[in-house]
Amino acid sequence: MGWVKRMAFNSINTNVAAMQAIATFNAINAEMDVVQMRITTGKKVNSAKDNPAIWAIAQNQRGELGALDAVKSSISRGQSVVSVAMSAAEQIADLLNDMKALAVSAQDYAVTDPARIAINDNYQSLKRQIDLAVRNADFNGTNLLAGGQVRALANTSATQTVDVGGEDLSVGGAILGGMPADLLGGLGPTGVADLTAAISGANAALSRLGTGSKGLDRHLTFIGKLQDTIEAGIGNLVDADLAKESARLQALQVRQQLAIVAMRIANQQPSLLLQLFQGIGR
Repeated sequence: MGWVKRMAFNSINTNVAAMQAIATFNAINAEMDVVQMRITTGKKVNSAKDNPAIWAIAQNQRGELGALDAVKSSISRGQSVVSVAMSAAEQIADLLNDMKALAVSAQDYAVTDPARIAINDNYQSLKRQIDLAVRNADFNGTNLLAGGQVRALANTSATQTVDVGGEDLSVGGAILGGMPADLLGGLGPTGVADLTAAISGANAALSRLGTGSKGLDRHLTFIGKLQDTIEAGIGNLVDADLAKESARLQALQVRQQLAIVAMRIANQQPSLLLQLFQGIGR
């Protein structure tokens, strides 16, 4: 059986062509709204309804970025604690060098000599300055030179830390406790050697603090790079290609104009039918 060709259906009650033109026009407008939103915000995924899966991934990564800010704050606080401790330790190391020089000078004088007594007074003053430096090496309640330690957050799950141990640099502590109590009766045959050992211990403590500070610096740099990488990843997921969207907008504007022309033509059909009947009536 052959195909029967259907003729175009013309009606003044139902304008199918106009309905199709309006539907096309509305679809183009809806698409233009999406493109304009992307151009305005710079994002192709602005809410969960745009792309639920991508939006959820991006939100999770934004949460990770916020948590990394907390990690950076923890590391920065640790850096401040260590910096204060190092400043005090450097001052203590200088004081110990001065104390050693006084101990060597004292050997030239008898124990009862007024010069030696004066040297000892200076020595005792430097010892007090050491303890004063230790007491003031405090930042936000943490003092690495008086039993404190740094445990800075290393990850967003708070399961790892970057640790910097404390160093007891008080006069009676483990590092400086062996130095002479004074330069009079307390200065034994090994007094200068004991001070030299105390200086070596203080320098070693300062070196350990420097190593800890460097570790905090490196991890802070890593966290910053990690944040940059995550932020770039979020951008790849949700950011719009503005050049592409601009070209698409221009194409939609052309299609919109064509749809308007199509609606105009479709709306002319009933009047054309009327003209047909007017011609028959003549």
